[in-house]
Amino acid sequence: MALVIMWSSGFVGAELGVRAGGTPLQLLGWRFSILAAMLLTVCLVLRVDLTDRRAWGRQALIGLLSQAGFLFLVFEGVNRGVDGGIAALIASLQPLLVATVAGRILGERITSLTWVGMVLGLVGVAVVVSGDLGTGGAQWWAYLLPAVGMLSLTTGTVLTQRLRPTESLLQSITMQMVVAAIVLVASSLLVGQATVPSDVDLWLAVTWLVLLSTLGGYALFVFVTRTRGATVASVLLYLTPPTTMLWVWLMFGVPITPVAVVGMAISAIGVAKVLRSRAAAAAQGVLR
Repeated sequence: MALVIMWSSGFVGAELGVRAGGTPLQLLGWRFSILAAMLLTVCLVLRVDLTDRRAWGRQALIGLLSQAGFLFLVFEGVNRGVDGGIAALIASLQPLLVATVAGRILGERITSLTWVGMVLGLVGVAVVVSGDLGTGGAQWWAYLLPAVGMLSLTTGTVLTQRLRPTESLLQSITMQMVVAAIVLVASSLLVGQATVPSDVDLWLAVTWLVLLSTLGGYALFVFVTRTRGATVASVLLYLTPPTTMLWVWLMFGVPITPVAVVGMAISAIGVAKVLRSRAAAAAQGVLR
């Protein structure tokens, strides 16, 4: 549940940043730069080895897909006018893709109960965001941005499980943050958005994203992927849209409708079925 809460905080941080007038590159550039500096300092103090070139190659690829690519494309899609509910619904397709690929590439057995649970989770998400599925003002191509972002996270998730990196969690996160920071800052310099924010609210959004969304959310996502498998980690993200609604209600006073409550309940049932199915399969020794 901690993963769901922390991962959901990223959408709230994005909302805070947009309200403060920040751009996706500006928000993410500063977010990853601060994170990279913090983690490199921790590694220096703890004398963590960061000299393995192959490790840098593995983590750079995973970080660019699961962090820089995924977050920028989702943020930019919303920035271009894609409704937040539609972006969340597109992102919620990720578990189905991971499950499909996991069965074929990773050797994870996907039982019928798991599929039922994932479908229920998707139905629940659809119900939750149904009120947001309006016409919107975005161009058709803008909807491809969160879709490609979802594919980017899917690829990174499967690669994490496929490569089975031997680096510690601290090593992995540090390398990924450094690479993401370099790429995003370079991109912001190219488009003239590498300015130092002067708005206190924007710095608040960046701090929120650093502490909760990344150090909390992404670290937990990597941990769950390594310990429980790619399918379980991805299915838990079904609970992100309804949990985000709770965040928004508490922080911005946006009411939660009865339809949203029904959708959250359906998603919770779906996730419970998937977790129960995985636990039963593990007990029978059919998971690797």
